[in-house]
This record gives sequence, C-alpha cells and structure tokens, in this order.
Amino acid sequence: MQTPYRIGQIVPSSNTTMETEIPAMLTARQLIRPERFTFHSSRMRMKTVKKEELAAMDAESDRCALELSDASVDVLGYACLVAIMSMGRGYHRESQQRLSRVTRDNGAPAPVITSAGALVDGLKVLGAKKVALVAPYMKPLTELVVDYIEHEGIQVSTWRALEIPDNLEVARHRPDNLPGIVGELDTDDVDAIVLSACVQMPSLSVVSRVEAQTGKPVITAAIATTYALLNALDLEPVVPGAGALLSGAY
Repeated sequence: MQTPYRIGQIVPSSNTTMETEIPAMLTARQLIRPERFTFHSSRMRMKTVKKEELAAMDAESDRCALELSDASVDVLGYACLVAIMSMGRGYHRESQQRLSRVTRDNGAPAPVITSAGALVDGLKVLGAKKVALVAPYMKPLTELVVDYIEHEGIQVSTWRALEIPDNLEVARHRPDNLPGIVGELDTDDVDAIVLSACVQMPSLSVVSRVEAQTGKPVITAAIATTYALLNALDLEPVVPGAGALLSGAY
C-alpha cells in the first residue's frame, strides 16, 4: 500500500476554506491518479483582514512551519495570499526561503510554497498578460494585491473589491454570487480571470460555470496553490473539475 503524501498548510486561525477546497481537489484527483494524501494544518491568529493584523499574523508563520515539520510533512503551503502580498513586493520569495530553512533546521526539510507566489506563477503558466480579478478585501488591501501582481509583470485590467473586513464573513460569501460579479466586469480583453484572489473566499464550485460564461481560463488562489503543491511533489498537476490550470493542458 502506498504511503500517503502529507500536505501541510499554514492557515489563518479564522480560515475555514483552505482546509475544505484543497482536500476537495486532491481527493477528486485520487479518483483518477494512484497517489493518496493526508492533510495537516497549523494556525496563525487573525480575525480581521487589515494590514496590521496580517503583519502580526505573518510573524507567527515560522512557528507554524516548525510545528508542521515536526509531522514531517512532504510539502508545506502558506495559505494566506494577502498576508504575503501586504508585506511588500516579491515577499513570497523571502517567506518561502525562510520557512524552508526552518524545516531544514528542524531536520525535516520540505519544499514551501505560498498561495501568493502560486497565484502569480499559475497566471504565468496560463500565459496571462492581462487579468480580471475579484477579491473580498477592502479597497486599500485589494490595491496592494493588484500592485503586487502587476509588479510581477501581469496587468490587472479590471478588478472588484467586495470590501468584507471580517474573515469569517469572507468564508460565508456565497460562491453563487461570483458569476454575476464577474459578469459586471469588462473581461473581453483579458487572458484569464482570478475568480478569488483569496484563500478564504469559496469559489471552487463555480469555476467551471464562470469559464463557460466568459470563455476564459479561470484561476483561484486555492487552485493555484493546489497546482503548486502537486508540482512541488513532482506529481502531475491534474484535478478534474478544477479549471483550466489543473485540466492537464499545462
């Protein structure tokens, strides 16, 4: 019997979505591929999505990486996009290097990916030069996210901030609202749609619907994270029903 891959996630304490959407995708993959997975998390305190609280939360990420390396996880994902992006341009590289060093120093080295870096990298895999973006954050934080992505060489042509400050309320936002929100954006000239630039806002259930609605590839922070996790494990990044990036075309 094959030993399951251990998937470690560093999540905000109020996050309730990444521990549902990531396992949902990797469990769906188990229907078509032989690999199996188990899921393990460590939490950083955060309740309100504002810059000061995000910075305090990020300071706890080293402890979380240490705890997960105690479980000898095979890969570690930092599952908070805006916490990374609000720390300054390119910060995902610094975070990944630092957290990887924590696992090495603890005698259980593991590759580290971040949802922020995964989203940027996933858009590049799709060949996207211009994107439309939906985020649940307040406008100032959404502007930081837009700036971060544009600094990585991808133009955010149109975007919508839903302005939901409470992180639990972000998780309660109905995915069925997203197709209508995207329909209000001018997506004619974009190469891809970021349906949820947030690991907390549920979106997986409507990805295929928005792809059919717009004729564009649709990516989310959770989908990009799953793609990056599979790549880090040297596994084929394929998941049924999880959008273009995980279709097997890339």
